[in-house]
Amino acid sequence: MERKGCLVLEDGHVFEGRMIGADLDSIGELVFTTGVVGYLETLTDPSYEGQIILQTFPLIGNYGVIPEDFESGKVWARGYVTREICDLPSNFRAKGRLDDFLKQQNVAALCGIDTREVTRIIRERGVMNAAIVREMTDDLFGELRSWRLKDALRTVSQGKTTEYPAEGAEICRIALIDYGAKRNIERELNRRGAHVTVFPYNVKAETILEGGFDGLMLSNGPGDPAENQECIAQLKALLGKMPIFGICLGHQMLALAAGARTTKLKYGHRGANQPVKRVSDSSMFITSQNHGYAVVSDSLPEFARESYVNANDQTNEGVEYPSLRAFSTQFHPEACGGPKDTDFLFDQYIAEVTKACR
Repeated sequence: MERKGCLVLEDGHVFEGRMIGADLDSIGELVFTTGVVGYLETLTDPSYEGQIILQTFPLIGNYGVIPEDFESGKVWARGYVTREICDLPSNFRAKGRLDDFLKQQNVAALCGIDTREVTRIIRERGVMNAAIVREMTDDLFGELRSWRLKDALRTVSQGKTTEYPAEGAEICRIALIDYGAKRNIERELNRRGAHVTVFPYNVKAETILEGGFDGLMLSNGPGDPAENQECIAQLKALLGKMPIFGICLGHQMLALAAGARTTKLKYGHRGANQPVKRVSDSSMFITSQNHGYAVVSDSLPEFARESYVNANDQTNEGVEYPSLRAFSTQFHPEACGGPKDTDFLFDQYIAEVTKACR
């Protein structure tokens, strides 16, 4: 039997649709992503903790559910919204339907929503809280106005240290701080000969410094980077001690540790078609991104230099710290799902690490 439901925005907009996924109500921050493919990587990306994801592409689920493509062990989104969902997926790797997967993961979702209209509202007014509900209640808008994401890193980060051996001959040892890491970060490092040790978000600087590592990797993750003051304090103690590469949230927190500031964007960058310009030679790259905050370019310290900028809005997309042997990017060079234009940055990082080992 068809289940009716509504997407309710904090500003008062209400959109009726059909409930799919779990039979429950959910509140989160509503964001849109422009990816044409990669919905499995999106759903399992820990950076979406606390958010309701709206897909701008109108048909989702056509290649089913493929566990090998997951970026973590579960769905992190608070909810999922599509224009249309495919009930008859076709792919030789598929292990089931997206609707059934959302039910198994206990994630509320809606289809039959005018996603184009919702996207236009977010672009004009900015991201806002929203709810997927089966019935309207008198106190719903009060709940929407008061809802806040809490303990994001504690929620998504693994609670133990894990080892991932290099593929083939080991050439270096990398410490990866898990702020909500996508699996493909460790995969990219492993296939380049790096033995990766993954630490939880609250690892102490002393633990990494005493571990004999050749380099440090800072992962992606959810939430406001400036809220993680203890993590930033640990990064300050690690700056200049070994080569560092930061991605997304790791990029933002590295900048904060160096003395820069971050700001919240109106509606962020989410999708696999974000254009980025390299400052040094004006080369253009198409990148995969998922973030709602950005480093303020004018706040960078003198020993840092901006390396990449977003071609659409000119916001910061990368920073280099030559004297500290560190660099970072706001976009995802590990890509999945998305283009592989910038995976050379992993080669650049491993080259820096191995040079430091000599």
